[in-house]
This record gives sequence, C-alpha cells and structure tokens, in this order.
Amino acid sequence: MQEKVDAILEEIKRSTASSSQELEEYRLKFISKKSIIGELFNEMKSIPNDQKKAFGMKLNELKQSAQARFKELIDSVNNHQADTPADHVDLTLPPAGNEPGSIHPLSYMRYKIIEIFERIGFNVADGPEIEDDWHNFTALNFPENHPAREMQDTFFIERDPDILLRTHTSNVQIRLMENQKPPVRSIMPGRVFRNEAISARAHCVFHQVEGLYVDKNVSFIDLKHTLYHFAKEMFGKDTKVRYRPSYFPFTEPSAEIDISCQICGGKGCQLCKYTGWVEIAGSGMVDPNVLANCGIDPQEYTGFAFGMGIERITQLKFRVNDLRLYTENDVRFLKQFRTLH
Repeated sequence: MQEKVDAILEEIKRSTASSSQELEEYRLKFISKKSIIGELFNEMKSIPNDQKKAFGMKLNELKQSAQARFKELIDSVNNHQADTPADHVDLTLPPAGNEPGSIHPLSYMRYKIIEIFERIGFNVADGPEIEDDWHNFTALNFPENHPAREMQDTFFIERDPDILLRTHTSNVQIRLMENQKPPVRSIMPGRVFRNEAISARAHCVFHQVEGLYVDKNVSFIDLKHTLYHFAKEMFGKDTKVRYRPSYFPFTEPSAEIDISCQICGGKGCQLCKYTGWVEIAGSGMVDPNVLANCGIDPQEYTGFAFGMGIERITQLKFRVNDLRLYTENDVRFLKQFRTLH
C-alpha cells in the first residue's frame, strides 16, 4: 500500500497543465471524491487498526500535495493566458451571431400611452406595489364585504392581513389626493397583481394605466373628450368610441369605454365576439366619498378617473392573441417588434 501512495505522489509531482481542460482532468484524477486518492481513503477499512493512524497521516499528506500542485497548475495556466496577445483572433471560430435587440411591446405601449396623455397636460405618478388596505380598498369606497377583498382576487401578505399586493394603480390616486391639493391631473402606469389562473386571456401579473383629474367644475364631458382623444390618437381617426353605463365603487356615475374592433373594423369577429366592439377601459366621476376620504371637499371639487390594461391595448394594436407571450421571453415573439421605436 505504501508503494502505491509513493507512486501516486510521484505522478502528482510530474503532472503538468496548459489549459482549463487539462486542469479539469487533473482535478478529476487526484482531487475529486472519485479520484484515485479518494479510493485510497475508501480502503482504510481494510487496514489493520494498529496501522490506520500512520496510514491516515500518509493519505492526508498525499491529499495536501495534490491540492498544492493543483494551485500551482492553476497559476501556471493563468499566467500563460495573460501572456497571450490580447489581439489574438482565432479565425477558425464561427462568427458570433450578435443581433440588435428590440423594445418590449408592453414597454413601447406604456411609453406611447404616457406620450399621448402628457401632450394634454397629464403628468406621471408612481406608488408602491405592496400596499395597505386603506389605500387599496377602504379609501376607494370598497365595502367590507366586497368580493375583491377575498383571497380569490387579492394576494394578501400572511404575516399582516392588512398588507397586500395592489390590485390596481388606484392606490396612487389616493396617495396623490392625500398629499397634493387640487388641481390634480396625473396618470399612474404600473404593475398590478390579482389571484387569477394564468391563461391566454388572463394573468396574475399585468399592467395598468389609470388617470385622475380633480379640480373645480370638472364634468363628465371632460372625461368623455379626454378618452375620445386618447382613442383617436392611439388607434386612428376612423376609430369609433362608445360609453356604456357601469358600476365601480370609487366612481359615480361610471362607464365602460368600447372602441370599434381593430381586427374586423366593426364587422364582427372572434376577438370582439361578433359585436364589432372591444372594451378598453373603465371610467367615471370620482365618488364624493373618495374625495372626502382624502381630505378634499366634494362640495368644492369634482373629478374623473379612468383605468385601462396595457396588455389589452397592446393586444388590439398588434393583434396578440395570448397574454402569456408577453412574459415568456420567446425570442421568436420578441423579434416581431424590432421596428418599434
């Protein structure tokens, strides 16, 4: 057994390496768990008890020698690579397939929406994605028994049932009105979260742009013309717009906004469910209770609010039929948007 140890030690001393591959071969042969030194350690059980201590010391010395030699070889290889001219080019290698990237369609649409509203006097506001119940629900006039508060719709933080992932960017509206006196004219783009099953038509993480305008004598006609202007700017002058009565806890009266289907031109197709219309946003006049919750006198000020999904706008603009494509980072999908700027 001693002769075997001496032979391995001699082989270690003679070992050389000039590349990373040879370093790896050395490591596998002398240092790894399945190396020849590792096998010697496994043979310890067959050594008589009175010889185990001395033999164990020999194996430890052998192992240390192997590791020390490995460090010397690493330094040798690194020094060799440092001496290689920096401008050396291996002309036998295939060229790198570098291709220019492109802006993500959701990012592009977010910038486009911001640009349209900035031109008519809206600024951009931001707020936290982890929110408390007051700013996400209570201040927005949500009743305590409202379905949106339940677990199937909202991600709550387990350690504190009052803390949650925001379900809309309306929380930014509340924070604005709490900290800024009217007039307030802002849009709030951002990421929101809802506890929904992921499918072609729904996702648990998506993006919204909400808008708020609060001042004296703000009326529903201001809301209508604002969203009418947006629809024409985003989808074209021939786009038709309609308003349908609806209900939201934080607006009264409320309306949903539809535009003529961009796929079929209003004739009827699968996307618009053969109605010729596609919903793009919800809107309404800010409920007086919401204004009062934020310290704004509803007798003196009025306002309107609206909200739309960036994924939905992008779907209509670029005819994307599966929401999951936005987050899968499939290069084949992203390459289609190279021309965006």
